[in-house]
Amino acid sequence: MKAAIVILNWNGKHLMEEFLPKVIAHAEGLATIYVADNASTDDSVAYVEQHFPEVRLVLNKQNYGYAGGYNQALREIDADLYILMNSDIETTPGWLLPILSRFEQHKKTAIIQPKILDYKKRDSFEYAGAAGGFIDRLGYPYCRGRIFNALEKDLGQYDDEREIFWASGACLCIRSEVFWKLKGFDEDFFAHQEEIDLCWRAQKFGYQVEYVGTSAVFHVGGATLNNMNPTKTFLNFRNTLFTLTKNAPKRYLPWLVIARLVLDGVAGIKFLLEGKAIHTWAIVRAHGSYYRKAYKMFKKRSDTPTLKKYYAIQSVVWNHFVLQKKIFGEL
Repeated sequence: MKAAIVILNWNGKHLMEEFLPKVIAHAEGLATIYVADNASTDDSVAYVEQHFPEVRLVLNKQNYGYAGGYNQALREIDADLYILMNSDIETTPGWLLPILSRFEQHKKTAIIQPKILDYKKRDSFEYAGAAGGFIDRLGYPYCRGRIFNALEKDLGQYDDEREIFWASGACLCIRSEVFWKLKGFDEDFFAHQEEIDLCWRAQKFGYQVEYVGTSAVFHVGGATLNNMNPTKTFLNFRNTLFTLTKNAPKRYLPWLVIARLVLDGVAGIKFLLEGKAIHTWAIVRAHGSYYRKAYKMFKKRSDTPTLKKYYAIQSVVWNHFVLQKKIFGEL
C-alpha cells in the first residue's frame, strides 16, 4: 500500500522546525512525506527545501483553507492512502504500523484516526479528536476522552480499535479512492467541521470510520486558530449547520435546524453575559452566512440514504451541562 503523509502548512516555519524531523524519522520506509503549502508568506518553503530535501513540496497558489488546501494539493499526489496531518502534530515511534495494518486487513475501513494526546499535557487527551468522535441528535460533536472542554486523562481506557462516527482532521488517514469518490472536502466549509461532513458522507456509501488506539500522536492544538478566536467561533457554528443541512435525515431536518438556531442564540447570550460580545457577533455572522448558503448546502445532499441512526445519544448538552456527566463512559 502506497502511503503519503501530507502536512498542510501556512506560515508554519516554527512548526516545521519542531515537528518535521520526528515525522520523517517515524515514517521511514512506510510513507512518502509531502508539505502542501497554502501560499505562506513566511520562509517555510525555503526552510523545508534547504533542511529536508527528502520532503516533497506541493505549492498552492493561494490560501484555500483546510478543505480547499487539501483538495488542491492531493490532486498532485499519487498514493493509495492519504495521511492528512496538521503541522503541529508530534508523531511517536511505530505509530503508522497499526494504521497501515488495519487498512490492509479491513477493506471496508475507509478512514482511521489514531489516539490524539495533548502535546502540552501529555497524560491527557487533546481537544481535537481525542479517542474518536461522535455527534448527538442535534449535531453537537464530542469525543471519547473529550466532552466539550472536559478532557480525560489517558489511563489506557481507549487503547482499543473500534468504529467511530468522525475522525479528527488533525490526523486523518483515508483511502485515496474513497476521498475522490466523495469529491474530497467541501470547500464551502473553508476550515472546521469539514471532516465530520466527510466522514458522514463516507458512511452513507457504506464505508467505515475507525479509531486505532494502539497508534498515538501528540497535538499542540490552536496553532492556526485557538478556541478564543472569533473566526473559529464563526466557522464552527456555521459549519455545523452546513453539515446537518447536507447530511441529516430529510424528515428531521427542519426541526433540527430550528433547534440548533435557538440553542446557538442561547450560546450567544451566554457569551454576551460573559463579556465576550465579539463571539456573540460571530454567531450572528455565522447564521447570516448559513442563510445565504442554506439552499446551496441542501442541493448538495446525496441521494444515498442517510444512516438509520447517526447519533449515539439524544443530547450531549443535556447530559454534560445538566446531568453533569464529564466523561464518555458516563453518557
